[in-house]
Amino acid sequence: MPGKKIKHSIKTRMIVLFSVVLIAALVTCWLMNIVFLERYYIRNKQKVLIEVFQMLDEASRQEEMETSEFLQRLNTICERNNISPFVMDASGQVKICTKRDFELNQMSHRLYRYLFGQFSPNDRSKILLEEPYYMVCINMDSYTNAEYMEMVGSLAEQELFLIRTPLEPIRESVLLANRFLAYVGVTVLLMGALIIQILAKQLARPLLELARLSERMSNLDFTVKFSGKMDDEITFLGNHMNQLSEALEHTISELKTANNELKRDIEQREKIDEMRKEFLSNVSHELKTPIALVQGYAEGLQECINDDAESRNFYCEVIIDEASKMNQMVKNLLALNELEFGNEVVTMEHFDLTAMIHNILQSAQILFEQKQVRLVFEEQEAIYVWANEYKLQEVFHNYISNALNHVDGEKIIKVTIQRQKEQVRVGVFNTGNPIPKQDIEKIWDKFYKVDKARTREYGGSGVGLSIVKAIMESMHQAYGVINFTNGVEFWFHVDCSKVDCSK
Repeated sequence: MPGKKIKHSIKTRMIVLFSVVLIAALVTCWLMNIVFLERYYIRNKQKVLIEVFQMLDEASRQEEMETSEFLQRLNTICERNNISPFVMDASGQVKICTKRDFELNQMSHRLYRYLFGQFSPNDRSKILLEEPYYMVCINMDSYTNAEYMEMVGSLAEQELFLIRTPLEPIRESVLLANRFLAYVGVTVLLMGALIIQILAKQLARPLLELARLSERMSNLDFTVKFSGKMDDEITFLGNHMNQLSEALEHTISELKTANNELKRDIEQREKIDEMRKEFLSNVSHELKTPIALVQGYAEGLQECINDDAESRNFYCEVIIDEASKMNQMVKNLLALNELEFGNEVVTMEHFDLTAMIHNILQSAQILFEQKQVRLVFEEQEAIYVWANEYKLQEVFHNYISNALNHVDGEKIIKVTIQRQKEQVRVGVFNTGNPIPKQDIEKIWDKFYKVDKARTREYGGSGVGLSIVKAIMESMHQAYGVINFTNGVEFWFHVDCSKVDCSK
């Protein structure tokens, strides 16, 4: 993102935060397995032993212990849970044993040791539960050198029983479960990191768009808009920023207009008296010649100096032509007077300068063709500026008209647009004779003509460049003229938005 670099982006913080949460969850699960999974298995085995005891006790009461149906059900439970039951009656006869003969002797031997209290403190590791008819404990079998959970006691019909299950498979299962969880955890962590990065990018994208939008708004570029489509808080904020952008653009336009009016009002009072005197003097001078011509030719018609129709038509055409010139001059003077006296508010607008120039040149194409002038204008991308579009059109039109009236030599007119920091420079160059050095500063004065004969030939009044001067000064912008060996270039400056000027 352009501008100041973000040290701690929200995307990075989201990735770090979600990753820490995911790692913490996986580590917690792994630690819980290590600490509590074995205890959970042992407690579950204890419940299974109690269930088997209850089955045996119920079968003893119902005298169903030796039925095939009960034995089948008992074998199923014992095989499923890796449990070894051993039951014998009061006379020492074995009633139930699911193990081989070798283990049968071992089970019988351990049961007798329980009955006669022959276990030493080292043999009995831990008593888990003691009830009136049974006891559950964890003991070490010295023969197999393995720990067992064992339940020993008596049934309803005084049968003695021993039920045992090895603890080593439980511990092995816990170890495998923890190892598997560690592998799964690493895999999930890697996949989670990738998913978190994708999600964080998706979540941070509208926020970064809002940041770019606000940065461009700070550069007074209000053409960019937030385009979020999700119905969430970020879109709500983006829509409000769009409204803020529109309001700021309107407010800045009003402020620029008010600022120009204020500057103009300050300068206006100092110029009024001088302008009034200069205006009266120049108008008197400029109208003197056409009025004298109109009067002379009108008197000639009245006195019938020439009676032929051709002479009368010539006199009438001269009178009409001079009257038309005076009418156009009066219109230009009125427009210039309004600008110089500040009677018209110059409203600042945001518009495409390239499009405006293109339209004016296109409308004047027939004039270029009539004078056999080659126009050079390289169309550029849109450049948005702050100015009064109508007044700037008049300035550019005066430059083009002036160039058409004075083009000579190779008959080339070239229009250029150049960005200069926070402004745009527009130039209109025409081949021909340079302006004499002593006349450079005077051409902006009302009614000043470098070549009076040529100016009168194309009907110029000497007010066009004065109108340019008044318009550009009303917008507080620079303007000027540059002599070249093969021609003359007239130019003006206009403000542009920071984004356009930085390209």
